[in-house]
Amino acid sequence: MTTGDRMDLTTVLTVTPARSRADLAALGATVEPLAGGSELFADPRVHLTGLVDLQTMGWPALTVTADGLEIAATCTLAELSRMPAEPGWVAHPVFHQACTALFGSFKIWNVATVGGNLCTALPAGPMICLTAALDAEVLIWRADGTDERMRAVDFVTGNTTTVLHPGDVLRSIHVPAAAMAARTAYRKIALSPLGRSGAVLIGRLDTDGAVVLTVTGGTVRPVQLRYPALPEAAVLAADIDAIDAWFTDAHGAADWRRAVSGLLAEEIRLELAEPADPPRGSSGNGPANPTQDGSRA
Repeated sequence: MTTGDRMDLTTVLTVTPARSRADLAALGATVEPLAGGSELFADPRVHLTGLVDLQTMGWPALTVTADGLEIAATCTLAELSRMPAEPGWVAHPVFHQACTALFGSFKIWNVATVGGNLCTALPAGPMICLTAALDAEVLIWRADGTDERMRAVDFVTGNTTTVLHPGDVLRSIHVPAAAMAARTAYRKIALSPLGRSGAVLIGRLDTDGAVVLTVTGGTVRPVQLRYPALPEAAVLAADIDAIDAWFTDAHGAADWRRAVSGLLAEEIRLELAEPADPPRGSSGNGPANPTQDGSRA
């Protein structure tokens, strides 16, 4: 069934290609949705008896509207990273920058999906930071046939936990036009060049001067700090230190994650305090090489 570092799901008996929402009725406690499968096939899941393939729904990966950007849950990271900029999309570079935080090769970029990264809910998931940082809204198709929209920052509730219940499907993510017009600054760090990210932070400076800092990677859920204007260094440092969601695992200790997040947050504050640079193409704002430390999520 699979090759390389992906494994067979030997208990799966059926794979249903979904063509309409009605086909999602097959989902449940032992039948899960399949998008890219990069995480689904990474570990044994002996409780599974079936999969429902969402790729056959044919959802457009990226849709630009007057209200912003609609990202299908089945959009791959490769598609997102290659998305062309629209006029006024100052935040455009952060899409590619966030994709570079994924722990995986370019092959994984062509398989892993935005929705899958969110639903897996690993603290280092870069799409969690990206969508939360841009004040995105997710659309959930509930198993009872209802729709629910909520802030992306509220979608992930903890380490590998979300608001989804068996049978629910994440349909899409909407990024508002106002966030696309904002300046962004991106930072990440890992203990080893090819290790999972220990901290991933994105700062956003809105056109009205408001500032949003999103902290992930080192916290079990995304944490946002909001200010009406650029905060003083001492205020920002105190707010970072007050975050209570730090955790320890093989990729970093909680006190280290807190300390490096404080340093990265200050770098972001200083970058956003500088005058806006002229457009520089796809390399965008932030460091000239956003993967200069070689780390991955």
